[in-house]
Amino acid sequence: MLKSWIEAMRLRTLPVSLAGVIGGCGCAAYYDKFSAVPALLCLFFALFAQIASNFANEYFDFKNGLDKKGREGFRRGVTEGDITPQAMKVATFITLALACVVGCMMLFYGGWWLILIGIAVVLFALAYSAGPYPLSHHGLGDVAVVIFFGVVPVTLTCFLQMGDWSGLQTSLPVSVAIGLMAANVLVVNNYRDMDDDKAVNKRTTVVIFGRKAMSWVYFFSGILAVALLYPVWKLLPIYIGVIIRLCYYFLHGMLWQTLVKNRGAKLNPLLGKTAMLLLLMTIICTIAFTIFHV
Repeated sequence: MLKSWIEAMRLRTLPVSLAGVIGGCGCAAYYDKFSAVPALLCLFFALFAQIASNFANEYFDFKNGLDKKGREGFRRGVTEGDITPQAMKVATFITLALACVVGCMMLFYGGWWLILIGIAVVLFALAYSAGPYPLSHHGLGDVAVVIFFGVVPVTLTCFLQMGDWSGLQTSLPVSVAIGLMAANVLVVNNYRDMDDDKAVNKRTTVVIFGRKAMSWVYFFSGILAVALLYPVWKLLPIYIGVIIRLCYYFLHGMLWQTLVKNRGAKLNPLLGKTAMLLLLMTIICTIAFTIFHV
């Protein structure tokens, strides 16, 4: 039973949440404004929100008949009968409640307007898979990931530590870069599940545009993301920046080749590897910001 719940959390993709917060911390550190308490609150909020979204995705995809036993992706506890639908539904709202509790603590650092952001995040966690127009079923999941796993966590984590928006010139391009790399995790997921999704009329971007087009999106999103990290590259000695970028391009290219050459369950490891490359790049950038701060 415990294993089924751990699988439902989708630990391989949680580095996506970590990356957004770590990136925001790096931006704050660049201005010598890093603060541990708001940083930890952002981290727990992001993790709870993503886990809740993963739980909701499993519950609502089962409820709507979009999952089937023996699917290409990772084992789904509800679909396979390991977890009851009611238990998954309850777990979804408990996890969202925990995110809300943490979010309330964040109000001490950012003001009451953060409630609106919290509501938006909670709605996204549910609307990704549920509601009259589920985002993941209509080709909008990728855009939502860029916003809610990139722009929102990076810029807000930086803001809560700095107390104002003066770091936006740094945090905004970094946030979009992290969002693009995070969206690549979703591309892998939907690339793997294309046949299953198409059979139940779940219109992900891969179903809409096809595997070939989205494989190029995966490739160029990684390239564009590195370009958007220019606040980092201008800080580092030229040769160090070049070496880091070349190493990233090499690893990204290898992952892209794995994507285009494989199908089905063989792509499962690529999900974690894409997420880990994002996390590694974010940590490197954060170290650079911390060393070469203003």
